[in-house]
Amino acid sequence: MKPGERIPTDGKIIEGVSAIDEAAITGESIPVTRGPGDEVYASTVNLRGSLKIEMTKASDETLFSKIIALVQNAQSEKSPSQQTIEKYEGPYVSVVLISVVFMMFLPSLLFQWTFEESFYRAMVLLVVASPCALVASVTPATLAAIANGAKSGILFKGGVHLENLSKIKAVAFDKTGTLTKGKPEVTDVVLCSHVDREDFLVKIGEIERYSTHPLAGAVVSYVKKETEKTFEGIISEMEDIAGFGVKAKLDGILYKMGNKAFVDGEQGKAFMLDTVDNLAHEGKTVIYVRDEKEFLGIIALKDVVREDAILAVEALHKLGIKSVMLTGDHEKTAEAIARETGIDVYVAGCLPEKKADEIKHLEETLGKVAMVGDGINDAPALATATVGISMGEGSDVAMETADVVLMKNYLPRIADTVRLSKRMNRIVKQNMLFSVLVILTLIASNFLQKVNLPIGVVFHEGSTLLVILNGLRLLKN
Repeated sequence: MKPGERIPTDGKIIEGVSAIDEAAITGESIPVTRGPGDEVYASTVNLRGSLKIEMTKASDETLFSKIIALVQNAQSEKSPSQQTIEKYEGPYVSVVLISVVFMMFLPSLLFQWTFEESFYRAMVLLVVASPCALVASVTPATLAAIANGAKSGILFKGGVHLENLSKIKAVAFDKTGTLTKGKPEVTDVVLCSHVDREDFLVKIGEIERYSTHPLAGAVVSYVKKETEKTFEGIISEMEDIAGFGVKAKLDGILYKMGNKAFVDGEQGKAFMLDTVDNLAHEGKTVIYVRDEKEFLGIIALKDVVREDAILAVEALHKLGIKSVMLTGDHEKTAEAIARETGIDVYVAGCLPEKKADEIKHLEETLGKVAMVGDGINDAPALATATVGISMGEGSDVAMETADVVLMKNYLPRIADTVRLSKRMNRIVKQNMLFSVLVILTLIASNFLQKVNLPIGVVFHEGSTLLVILNGLRLLKN
C-alpha cells in the first residue's frame, strides 16, 4: 500500500512501518505507528510509509462491516415509546359511543325521563366526553418544545426522544471530537537552561515544515503563533523516518526530532525523566529534540479538552446525571481527560462493538442512558443508547444514527435539553390531568342535568384551547 491510501480490509502488516490514522475506528486523534505483525483495520488510512498487508478477514467480516451490522441491530431492538393516550384513545371512543346509545334509552326506563330528555342528554354526553382536550395535551406541547430546541441549535428527530431525555440517568461521551477538539496541539515546550527559546522554535518549525509526520502541522502552527522570526539558513539532508521521527541539517548541524529511542536510545530515557513522566501522566505525547552534541528540549502535544466540555459535565452533575467517557485511546490519556473534565467513570481502549456493549451494561446498572458522539465508530453506541446525541460537525453516519443533533456543538445544551424535556413532561401531565377532570366533571354534571349543550360545548372547546395554550408556553425558554 502507498502512503495516503485507505486500507481496504482488515489484515496484518507483513512488511513496512507507517503511521496509521485509526480515527474512523477507534476515535483516537493522534495516528499510531504500526509495523510487521500489527493488525490494521478496513477504512483506516495509511499516512506515510509503504506497507505490505496480508488480508486476514473477508470483506463482510471486517470491523467496519460489524459497525454497520451493530447499528442496524441496535436500531431494530429499540422499541417505540408507548404513548398512553394513543393506547387508550380507540377503546375510550368505543366506550363513549356505546354509552351514548345506552344513554338514549336507559334513563327513560330507569329514571322515568322522557325520550326527548334522554336523547338530549345523550347528545350532550357525546360532546362533553369527546377526548379532544386529552388528545391535544401532548402534540402541541411536544411541537412547541421541539421548536424551542431548534431555536437553540438542537434538532430532535421525534417527540419520543425529547420525552426520553427526562428519564436519563447517565450520559456517555466519546472523547475525540466530543470532549476534546479532535486535533493535537502543542501544550508545553520545555528547554534546557542554555537554549534560546525563539531560536529553538524557528529551527524546529523549519524542520517540521518539510515533514509529513502527523504531528508536524501542530508544531508548525504553534511556531507561527509564538514567533514571527523565520529561518534564514540552509536546510539539507532532510529525512522522514516512518514511526520514529525526522532529521535534517540546518547550516550543516544535524538535528533530530522524534521519540526517545530514535533521538538517542538510553540517553533519551534519562533526559528530563521527571518532566516526561508528568507530561505522560497528563495524557500528552512527547517529542524529543537534539542536535549533534546534546539534547535541547522536549515538545508535548495533546488533543486538548473543549472549554464547554467541563461546563457540560458540571451542568449534568447538578441535574443528578452521571457522566461516563468511552474512548478508543489508551489508559493514561483517558485518565487525564476524565480528570480534567470531571467525568465520573471512563472506559479506555473501546472499539465500536465494545462501546455498544458498555452502553447496554450502563442501561442494565443505571437505567436509561444517552450517548454523545461524532464519529463512525460511535454509531453503534448512538443506536444502542436510549437517546443518541450527535455533534453537528460529526460524521454523516453519526448524525443519521443519532436521535438528537447539537448543530452548534455546544455541549452544555445537553443539560438544557434535559431540563426542556422535564418541563415538557410536566406540562403534558398538567394538560392530561386538567383534561380528565374537565371531562369527568362535565359527564357528572350531565347526568345530574346541570349542564346544557351550549355550556357543554363552551367548556369542552375551552378546555381544548387551554391545554393547547399551556403547551405553547414551551416556546419560551
